[in-house]
Amino acid sequence: MINFESVYLKQNDKEIFSGLDFSVQKNEKVLIQGKSGIGKTTLFKILLGFETIDKGRVTFNKKDIDKEHIKEIRHQIFYLSQDIDLKNERVKNLVDELGEHNLLKNQDKAHFTDLLNFLDLNDIILNQSIKELSGGERQRIGLFIGFLLDRPVWLLDEPTSALDDTMKNKIIDYIIGQDKTIIIISHDDVWKKNNTIKIERW
Repeated sequence: MINFESVYLKQNDKEIFSGLDFSVQKNEKVLIQGKSGIGKTTLFKILLGFETIDKGRVTFNKKDIDKEHIKEIRHQIFYLSQDIDLKNERVKNLVDELGEHNLLKNQDKAHFTDLLNFLDLNDIILNQSIKELSGGERQRIGLFIGFLLDRPVWLLDEPTSALDDTMKNKIIDYIIGQDKTIIIISHDDVWKKNNTIKIERW
């Protein structure tokens, strides 16, 4: 599914990866842990085509991550950044925009409502702008959009950092139960309680 082969990357005279070999199989759940500054988020940027490696090879479904394939690859990935990079618009506008571009696989109203309830979000939040939301609300809206997109590969960077313990456990159980290929970057030890997650320590 995803393969990094002998990847070398240097940034600002700092070696980020040196001969990195890393692979994730289809529907595998992988948790990456390690101290800050060792390239965890950079790994995601490489997969999304936002960072170019110096040496080695990176493939997604046996296709090289390059200009020829990157658009197709990005349409298969849901990426939740640590900073929850969402346009500062009303939440409803963001969701409507995804629907207009036919990016949402499931636009069933009942499913939409069920997800909001699951995330302890009410309809009022749909009329709020992103800047009005708390950190935890932004994180849950980011997850909400990802769940609606329903793409086969999820890259989640600290997806539970702003959530309380009850919500963390709900989210983790939901994510682990998906038939998706999921890579999680997190310092949160709650993820390690699930035996189905493969843990990579860098």
